[in-house]
Amino acid sequence: MKTLTLFTRERCHLCEEAHAALERVRARLPFELAVVDLDREAGPEKRALYDWEVPVVELDGRKIMKYRVDERRLERLLSGPE
Repeated sequence: MKTLTLFTRERCHLCEEAHAALERVRARLPFELAVVDLDREAGPEKRALYDWEVPVVELDGRKIMKYRVDERRLERLLSGPE
């Protein structure tokens, strides 16, 4: 099963929208989802990389989206080979 990681922050309306979009996709195509608060739980490398880009979505450790979730594109990526 593929793993998605959502890097987020408190009081981030785009982060809330991204999380909701991920949950909609997950209802159709199962995947593991980890939600990581960039300020509290992420290491310094991820904070430096994503500080001004939240929300950020990684698929199996590779950044695939930032700011907004494109649900159709995500479904194509999830349906691809493992």
